[in-house]
Amino acid sequence: MYQITAKGPRGPIETAWDALAWADPSPAGAVDAKEDTRGGWRLDAFAETLEEAEECAAIIEEAAPELTARIEEIVERDWVTMSLEGLPPVHAGPFVVAGSHALAKASPGKTSILIEAGPAFGTGHHGTTLGCLLALAEASRHRRPGRVLDLGTGSGVLAIGALKTGAELAYGTDIDRDSVFVARENGRKNRVSRFFVHHVRGANYPGLRRAGPYDTIFANILMKPLIGLAPEIERLSAPGAVIILSGLLHHQAGPVKAAFEGHGMLFQRRIKRDGWSSLVFRKAR
Repeated sequence: MYQITAKGPRGPIETAWDALAWADPSPAGAVDAKEDTRGGWRLDAFAETLEEAEECAAIIEEAAPELTARIEEIVERDWVTMSLEGLPPVHAGPFVVAGSHALAKASPGKTSILIEAGPAFGTGHHGTTLGCLLALAEASRHRRPGRVLDLGTGSGVLAIGALKTGAELAYGTDIDRDSVFVARENGRKNRVSRFFVHHVRGANYPGLRRAGPYDTIFANILMKPLIGLAPEIERLSAPGAVIILSGLLHHQAGPVKAAFEGHGMLFQRRIKRDGWSSLVFRKAR
């Protein structure tokens, strides 16, 4: 495993992030961009082989010549678990997300979500997951989540949070088989029922259509697939449904907002956390 890192101003970092995220196929298995210091940003990408790491570095430096990409080999071990197991609990409104090492010390009276360290995305520490949880908390003050669809469920944290807030059921999808297994395990560990997770791309699964329409839909993925999913999400959502979207750097929110408004979704609010935007829509009744 190799880590590719570049540091610089926000603009070049976002340009390089776009280039890696939009590459098809991308040599990076994961890409993240965030504010590293006051006024300074950092891009981290991860690749399985040295050849893929060098390709990542080339894409970064071609997209943003002012950046220098550095490649570092990561010792073969469960680096994801090791990096996460010491993380503190995440507080998002009424929710607290943590592993078993920290959940016992969490604040009383909160809705606890047990998410152990692991390879599936969604511990609550990332700005996109945090933004979605805050949006769920806000929506849940006015209505129960009802029937929930979580596209790109990762660890299952958003669907589990919805179920613990009174959702009737939750369907999750992910293109990564490991994430599907982890989400199912997390559902069992959190003792939630009626959480169904499927290994499919997007919403292309007949069972999802039969189980709909949905009252709450999450899609925490990337800008390009979000725009492509807009018509399908509109068809799968019930009248009055809440749609929560994330995986967006701030400058990417505009095109996604326009795409969903173009399919009749009513924009409600935008939540910004750590350089990332989460968008909340409501379907007209």
